[in-house]
Amino acid sequence: MSAHDHLSCCLCDLIRLLWSLLLPCFYLSLVLTAILFLFIMGVRSWLQMKRKSRRAQDGRPAVAFFHPYCNAGGGGERVLWCALRALQNRYQDVSFVVYTGDQGVTAEEILDGARRRFNIRLSRAVKFVFLKHRFLVEAKLYPHFTLLGQSVGSIFLGWEALTEFVPDLYIDSMGYAFTLPVFRYLGGCHVGSYVHYPTISTDMLSVVRERNPRFNNADYISSNPVLSAIKVIYYCVFALLYGLAGSCSDVVMVNSTWTLGHILALWRAPNRTSVVYPPCDVQAFLDVPIGDEDEEKERKKCHSVVSVGQFRPEKDHRLQIKAFRKLLDRKGMEPAGRETVKLVLIGGCRNQEDEERVQMLKGLCLDLGVVDRVEFKLNIPFEELKKELTDATIGLHTMWNEHFGIGVVECMAAGTIILAHKSGGPKLDIVVPYDNGPTGFLADDEDSYADAMERILSMTPAARLEIRGRARLSVTRFSDQEFEGSFLSAVEPLMSTLRL
Repeated sequence: MSAHDHLSCCLCDLIRLLWSLLLPCFYLSLVLTAILFLFIMGVRSWLQMKRKSRRAQDGRPAVAFFHPYCNAGGGGERVLWCALRALQNRYQDVSFVVYTGDQGVTAEEILDGARRRFNIRLSRAVKFVFLKHRFLVEAKLYPHFTLLGQSVGSIFLGWEALTEFVPDLYIDSMGYAFTLPVFRYLGGCHVGSYVHYPTISTDMLSVVRERNPRFNNADYISSNPVLSAIKVIYYCVFALLYGLAGSCSDVVMVNSTWTLGHILALWRAPNRTSVVYPPCDVQAFLDVPIGDEDEEKERKKCHSVVSVGQFRPEKDHRLQIKAFRKLLDRKGMEPAGRETVKLVLIGGCRNQEDEERVQMLKGLCLDLGVVDRVEFKLNIPFEELKKELTDATIGLHTMWNEHFGIGVVECMAAGTIILAHKSGGPKLDIVVPYDNGPTGFLADDEDSYADAMERILSMTPAARLEIRGRARLSVTRFSDQEFEGSFLSAVEPLMSTLRL
């Protein structure tokens, strides 16, 4: 036998071997697929039986909101309570449910917190489903591959929610997109989502590609080209999965022009996506008169710079404190007889991690020598928040690519001169010219923030009053009433699917 014939025989034997292995694998994959399909259909049938049993008992459809941190005091929670209030007033024959991971509190305490923090009262009772495994979506559980870990964790948390209560309509109001396919395909629910901030964005990809260190891109990764390349691949794969999960939503609401652009790029559902600006209690602030110029001069003997926002890393309170230190270092800012300036940081703490972050910020104040000029006010009631804002000269915001910025709107409505980050929602939707004049200032680093604060404080009371008045007029488009109208219009296709 020639060498050529021997090679041909070997190739034929190899092909037979591969075919003998491939065919059983193909049959096995078909069997496993069939088993998985039957299992999913069985689970779906079981869950639908639970829904029918519940409907037989209470006789009305149920709409459920997935909001594991509903007892927090941020802008996302304000959206939740305003949405519930609007739906309750419009749909009297529908029950409403909130999935929450808050433990150690009662339903009455949660509702009382909404009243105290946001001045929101619901007309009817809401059923709360208390989830036991919220820790699965805590960032601290995943020191590496945090986005993926939290997303997988949200699937399990969503499964717990679904098995505890099967709704007719499911709305994710906190940004856990990977729960949408769970409720749609396993629970057989119509699903909607209100997106405050995309879990991943093209901006995040660009930060990693350009190897810029940020709170979500550690120095050891940004300084290493190999690790940066691996992280880019990881982000690209995650973005694909995120888009597939989000595209399950029947109705998509986003809170700003910035968020709209990213969600359209990732979820690719333009016909189902609309901008619904979040509700800001502007009227409560607009009811407080800002006074004439003489009152302004008298009131501002001590200037306060106020920041409103949860103590999360992306809010970048460190930048606020460092910029404030630079302001105090400027020539002529602290001579005797001049006005004093203080920085007031107002925000909510969701968990132990946030509380530790506050202690770290207090340590930074001590290191920079501004501990006597900086005040921390945590989880304060609404009336105290209103007083702090109406007494302030400057409203400070430093989050890069803030999705919207409810705190920015509240500062403007209260009559402060807003100084926000030159990106995201504040740049595109909020701190924009009105009536041919500026409504505030934008900055993006320590020096530009210090420059802007110095400029604002050096302005005449009349000049400040003009900007304040223009800003107050501009924010009426972000009122509770505007939100409720836009929200109800957006969810009408979903609500029409309920059998009342």
